[in-house]
Amino acid sequence: MIGTNRPNDTRVGSDINDLGFCRQTADVRNNQSSEWTVNHTEMSDAQSQFQRHTYAALDLGTNNCRLLIARPKRRTRRRDTDLLHVVDAFSRIVRLGEGLARAGSISEPAIERTIEALEICRDKMSARNVTRARLIATQACRGAENGDAFVERVRERTGLTLEIITRETEARYAARGCACLADQHAESVLLFDIGGGSTELVWLTRAPHLSARQLHSWTSLELGVVTLAEHFGGRSVDAETFMAMKRYAQEALQHFVEETTTAKRCPRFHLLGTSGTVTTLAGVHLGLERYDRWRVDGLWMSDDETSRAIAKLRDMSFEQRVANGCIGPQRADLVLAGCAIFDAIRDTFPANRTRIADRGLREGMLLELMEADGVLSQLS
Repeated sequence: MIGTNRPNDTRVGSDINDLGFCRQTADVRNNQSSEWTVNHTEMSDAQSQFQRHTYAALDLGTNNCRLLIARPKRRTRRRDTDLLHVVDAFSRIVRLGEGLARAGSISEPAIERTIEALEICRDKMSARNVTRARLIATQACRGAENGDAFVERVRERTGLTLEIITRETEARYAARGCACLADQHAESVLLFDIGGGSTELVWLTRAPHLSARQLHSWTSLELGVVTLAEHFGGRSVDAETFMAMKRYAQEALQHFVEETTTAKRCPRFHLLGTSGTVTTLAGVHLGLERYDRWRVDGLWMSDDETSRAIAKLRDMSFEQRVANGCIGPQRADLVLAGCAIFDAIRDTFPANRTRIADRGLREGMLLELMEADGVLSQLS
């Protein structure tokens, strides 16, 4: 078994901006807080918050360690994330969840790789004078027998306190970070985030007379590119193996199908994808020699274009995937597992188009931190 897909919670009629991203006490294991705050002389008004804070968001997943450092930026508001002026970023594939499905615990080599990356993140936050941050860990730490011990070891070695967030919080951060890319005229959108150890899906709705989107329902599957590739193999994936991965993902999706049966699909219904899988596919579709976030983030892909991009990837050998500038050696054995999950989502929830998001949890965290400080109201 790759993992047990636990029953998901369902929220109906909740506005994304009021879903409680910052309510840490319910989400932090052992009541630990990951919010980093540097003490300054107290300044009471939101304008002083705007002037003094540099914000950071760290997302430690099953496969990646990613950091984003930003300051609030006053500008014409087109999208939520246009309020972020990025001053530094870091991303490294650490494979924290490597072998976790078999062993049940995080391995020593994975721990050392990850701590090395986290030390870089700590140094970057210090160099950029970060005053407010949220540092989260997701599925690998949630599912590992030694998840808490790992968090404590990270604290001792780096001084960073990671927050192991719940599945619901992960889904809601992704929604906050990506929802601004949804078609403003669409009354229903399915957001999905294919991670290393889990896949989150969020059904977003919008009433015709309202601008704010609501979270209709969500689910988190214990199914990601690392777990699927380790179970079925990721280097050499023939048609039979690919279909087996896809069927497995389709079965995992069935309970969410039942929960969204009554959800309305408007004529402009579309998918909204955020993950290495969809951004890689977009890069392949565009024929990029090297990945370019500015060309990928916000890109629309038709269903036919997506099918052709997946077919192109499936036709590549492992060596060709390694040599591709949008994939490389660190993703070459994982990308087809992600394509199988994406294909399962497309078959289960048909849509004419998918919008690609190179944004997600980190942007959602940053926006929530700024909102809690009253900064966003200063920028509106």
